[in-house]
Amino acid sequence: MSPTPPRSDRIRLDRPSSGLQRLAARFGGHAYDPHRHETYGIGLTLYGVQQFNYRGSLRASRAGDVLVLHPDEAHDGHAGEGGAFAYRMLYVDPAAISQALDGASPPFVTDVVKRDTAMAGLIDEAFADFPRPLEPLAIDATVARMADLLERRSDGYRRRPVTNTAARAVHQAREFLVAEAHRTVASEELERVSGLDRFTLARHFRQTFGTSPHRFQVGRRLQRAQSMIAEGAALSETAAATGFADQSHLTRHFSARFGLTPGRWAMLSR
Repeated sequence: MSPTPPRSDRIRLDRPSSGLQRLAARFGGHAYDPHRHETYGIGLTLYGVQQFNYRGSLRASRAGDVLVLHPDEAHDGHAGEGGAFAYRMLYVDPAAISQALDGASPPFVTDVVKRDTAMAGLIDEAFADFPRPLEPLAIDATVARMADLLERRSDGYRRRPVTNTAARAVHQAREFLVAEAHRTVASEELERVSGLDRFTLARHFRQTFGTSPHRFQVGRRLQRAQSMIAEGAALSETAAATGFADQSHLTRHFSARFGLTPGRWAMLSR
């Protein structure tokens, strides 16, 4: 059974819309176990010191710093220097970033933590009415501007887009995975849908979307599970509704995706 979180710990998360999701959180100590997600995580630390292990190093983000986590990169999270911390995070679909950059592959940011006033201002703007939903045009503007800022802050290497044929194939595969997110999809099904062999598809899928087809689909199922749990659904009910074999199967995948057990997520989000 998960321990009761300190009174100061809290998470608020809105529903993903058009490739963008917002999270506001505060923690007084340990926050997240190691995990990874299939989106960018772009966060602004509001106060305290937010520490996390990322790509073999311990990083620290202080008040006013902006951190950029690339899709599919493992990380954790905890308070540094013995205090609490709070932050705002934008989770941005790398497919939306790629589209905003005219089909170029999602930029890789090597300078993970930085005092970036332009990104900080954009994050603040996106949270002006949080948790009220952002209007569609505001989402478009946020994603487009963030794509420009990510490219400016990236390693400087402009990755070529995949060919038109491969691009159509991976987008068809992605749409199929979204539509069939309630169940396990076989490799042969994706081969028929995309017209590519499974290994070529996996390579182009990662180049375009920053993650594998399997991790992408499991992520969609877990987003639904996250919402159901926050709304009070039982874990057994949630597991059955989101295509997991049982409650323990859901818990393993949930913890790997979010760095929290479903029980702790339920307490923090309520």
